[in-house]
Amino acid sequence: MARIRVLVVDDHRIFAESLAAALAAEQDVDVSAAGSGPAALRALERAAAEGRRYDVLLIDADLGASAVEAARVPEQRRPPGRPPTGQPEGVVDGISLVAGVRSGHPGVRTVVLAERDDPRRAASALQAGAGGWVAKDCSLSRLLAVIRGVLRDETHLPPALLTGVLRELTAARKHRTESERLVESLTPREREVLRCMVAGLGRKAVAERLFLSPHTVRTHMQNVLGKLGVHSTLAAVALARRAGVGPVDLAGDVVERGGQLA
Repeated sequence: MARIRVLVVDDHRIFAESLAAALAAEQDVDVSAAGSGPAALRALERAAAEGRRYDVLLIDADLGASAVEAARVPEQRRPPGRPPTGQPEGVVDGISLVAGVRSGHPGVRTVVLAERDDPRRAASALQAGAGGWVAKDCSLSRLLAVIRGVLRDETHLPPALLTGVLRELTAARKHRTESERLVESLTPREREVLRCMVAGLGRKAVAERLFLSPHTVRTHMQNVLGKLGVHSTLAAVALARRAGVGPVDLAGDVVERGGQLA
């Protein structure tokens, strides 16, 4: 009997351990648990190195939310030992983990476990590469059906979410099309500059990479913002992401794949 290796990723320990125990009772399921995104990624790397990769990750939709909320507590109310205000170091949210698994471990399927129906977040999860969105309080038989289904490349959504998710995906496709049209208006050099901006490079770093003067780079950046119809680098990067423009490869040369920006 082929066994299914499952990793439960949830920072609520009692829930994660309870779910893992329930799944472990199945004859064809091997299950482990991880309490954070970074811990899950480390577990994936170890398993791959040992030749026993995971088949499916069950990921909490609200992964890392409690750590982010704790980081927002005002300093005067913060218990001793808590991290300072701001984004906690090493925190990976559920949707980002889905995308990271898709990128680094494309053979591993992911299913998002959610406490509430949310068409927008469910659509984001599917776009990131998830094979399913399932209620945390669903039956064990339903969850097992989803796990086995995503291994057959099926996509699973609660029926009540289907219309909302399709609406969100249609809107996202429209925004992507508009963004792609704006990016296509850029010159090849402006696209290079945009990819450097997506990679987080500042004007000086872009100038050094493209062998241009800082003044020339500033002009290119202003042209990019103008053609994209935005007023800040952050907005330009967000639009570029929607259009599928990735960051420049900092380890190599600027390249385009298949005649389009990678």
